[in-house]
Formats: sequence, structure tokens, C-alpha cells
Amino acid sequence: MSALYMIVGTLVALGVLVTFHEFGHFWVARRCGVKVLRFSVGFGAPLLRWHDRHGTEFVIAAIPLGGYVKMLDEREGDVPPALLEQAFNRKSVKQRFAVVAAGPIANFLLALLFFWILAMLGSQQVRPIVGSIAPGSLAEQAGVVAGAEVLAVDGRAVTGWSEVNLQLIRRLGETGSLRLRLLEPGSTVESERSLVLSRWLKGAEDPDPLGSLGIRPWRPQIEPVLAHLDPEGPAQAAGLQLGDRLLSLEGRSLDDWQQVVDVVRERPGQRVGFRVERDGQPFELSLTLAARGEGEARTGYLGAGVEGGEWPAEMLREVSYGPLAAVGESVKRTWSMSLMTLDSIGKMLFGELSVKNLSGPITIAKVAGASAQSGVGDFLNFLAYLSISLGVLNLLPIPVLDGGHLLFYLVEWVRGRPLSERVQAIGVQIGISLVVGLMLLALFNDISRL
Repeated sequence: MSALYMIVGTLVALGVLVTFHEFGHFWVARRCGVKVLRFSVGFGAPLLRWHDRHGTEFVIAAIPLGGYVKMLDEREGDVPPALLEQAFNRKSVKQRFAVVAAGPIANFLLALLFFWILAMLGSQQVRPIVGSIAPGSLAEQAGVVAGAEVLAVDGRAVTGWSEVNLQLIRRLGETGSLRLRLLEPGSTVESERSLVLSRWLKGAEDPDPLGSLGIRPWRPQIEPVLAHLDPEGPAQAAGLQLGDRLLSLEGRSLDDWQQVVDVVRERPGQRVGFRVERDGQPFELSLTLAARGEGEARTGYLGAGVEGGEWPAEMLREVSYGPLAAVGESVKRTWSMSLMTLDSIGKMLFGELSVKNLSGPITIAKVAGASAQSGVGDFLNFLAYLSISLGVLNLLPIPVLDGGHLLFYLVEWVRGRPLSERVQAIGVQIGISLVVGLMLLALFNDISRL
């Protein structure tokens, strides 16, 4: 079933985002008097095709990894004299600029729409209350204590842990002070704590912002009773069964599943000993943990899980907005995510963020499937984030992308004449090399994660 969700989710996501992006180009081109020859969703052999009254051919093609709008253009073939005024290359710089910019703008508008819907639907969030602080950590040094509720990060108000994490991600690779506004336990007075960052998690392949600060979110205690087993994991291979209760690990008594997680993560490839209870009878069992990840991101893997605990009502909050307030919230989220995406690209270029965080089609497909299976809200949220990423990436000043064309038109507007075809051709070759290189790197990262 998860494979079906992944396939359907990916097709729907790409279909919606690509169609909306290309429709932006198409709609503005028509308004500027440009004749559109073809509107294609996908590449390769056409699966469906039809024509409208203007003679535009609409195509749904076999390879759903993009799309394009083909316009009448003298640079791509002979144009009958009667249609010259409808050729794209005959339009003014402003009109060509508008046609090209319309695609990325459409992606941002789509994200605004999805965030607006999500803001009105509302969401249930876990209050960002600190569960524990690691000894000697940055959080302890700054005076953060267990039980405190995070109200704002760097002056930006937060309502749940997801927003806290997003704000922390913005600071990856940086040096400076991270400001947390807190509500201390048992108090009504807000206080501010400053955590000193120094090239924080710079180049980390799998950054854990909260964990690296020494902050562990509060969560309900979960009994270490096995409810899930990986058929190929070390737990099942060693003989553990569903319903087994883990009494101790390496001689340390267990009363919460998080204790197991902490020890396992720190011991990839090591042999550990459990005391287990099954049907009321205790017994000893040892096994060798598997390992996942590489380098500093290498962690131990047991291949077992438990059922989630019940969250107290006071630890949860419902966040929703009316139609008008939701507009402001959607604008804020779209702007924030756009800046964060652009900032992340910049940090990758300067080595502050590992390029291994770059994701390709395999990761996108997996996330699409997981979000679709999780529910409509999560899927819309994923579509909004992906649409923003598509919009930002297309605006990068790389020839062959929309941003590269916009750069050429900007130079033409300043100079009063276009760059020579030779210069543009060289730029396109460089752009193709960059894009292909990025795609291969993203695909390599995807395969490495598998």
C-alpha cells in the first residue's frame, strides 16, 4: 500500500506543480499576444493530446518529470510573415520578462493557496515544552531548564516544535547568538536566553538542531514493550518477539523507551545485552546492533519499535485562522520558506551546509508517498514546500532555467540590445552542465540514503 501511495503521491505532486508552473508561462504569453504552439506536461511520447480553438496543442506525455510551453519563435524555425507579430522573440523585453517570470510566480501563488487552506483547516501542535537538558550542552550553559516552554526563536513567535525546528534550521552553519524566549516552569514571567553558536553544525550531513543544543522535547513516557519488528533487523534475528518487555539494557533498568533509543543510537555495530520479560518469565539476550549512516551521522539500529504514548490534552494546542487572518499567515509562511530555501542554497555553495542534504527524485517520491498516506493536510503542506523550492530554483540566474533567461533580458534592457547568440550559447552550455551536475549529485545522495 505504501508503494501505491508513493506512486500516486508523486504523480499528483509533479502533475499539479508542473501544470501550474507551465500554465503561468502559458497564460501570460497569451496575454502578451504570443502564439503558443504546445503546452506539454511531461516529456517523451504523448499519451493524450488535443487542440484548442487557437491551434495550441495540449499534451500529456509519458515521462512525468517536467513540462514545457513551446511558443512561436524565429530562433527555432521559420515563421510565416502573417504571424511574425505573434513570435516570442519579436516581443518587448518587458513582455518576454513577464512571460518567463510567470512560471516561478505561479509556483509561489500555488504555495500561498495551499498555506491559506492549511491555515483555515488548522492543525494540532505539540506545545514546545523542554523535557530534559543534556549536561554540559549549549542549552545548559545558557540556563535553559527542563519544563520551560519555548515562545520565540530569534524574535519569531512559535506555537509548536515544528516551527522551532524550522527557525533553528535557518541558523545552521552560523556563528553568533541564538535567542530563545522562554516561559519558565511554574512562572508567568517570560525570560530570554542566548545560546552561543560557533560554526554551528557546519557541514553536518544529517543535522539534529535540537539535539545538538542539548534540548529534548517533552513527550509522554512510553513503556518499552515491543509492538513492531523489522523482519531484517537485528532484534528479530536475535529472537525478540512482539509483546516482549525490555527490562534492562547493559545492566541499566528501563522504564521508558527513550532510554533504549539513546543507548542504541550511540552504539552502531556494537554488541549489547538485554534482560527481557516474555509471558511473565525474564531471560537474558544479547545481540549486535546494525549501523546506519556514515561518519558523524553513523548511528545504531535495533529494528524494533513500540506503540506511541497518549498525549495529555494540556500538551496539545489547536491552531487555526479565519479566512482573512489566514491570508496573512500564508504570506508569512511562503515568504519565510522562500528565504530559507534561498539561504540554504547559499550555505551549500559556501560549505556551511553539507551538499548531502540535497535531495533528488527518489527522496521526493518517498516524502510524497509518506505525506499522502499521512493525510490531506500533510500532503498539501508538502506540495506547498515543493512548489516554493521549484519557484526558487527556477529563479536562480543559471542559463536554461527561467532565472537565466531573466538575467539575459535584464542585460538586454540595460545595454539596449541583446547579448550575442555566441555568448548566450556558451551560457546555456554552462547552465546545462551545472543543472546536470546538480541532478546527478542529488540522485547520488538519494541512492546513498537507500
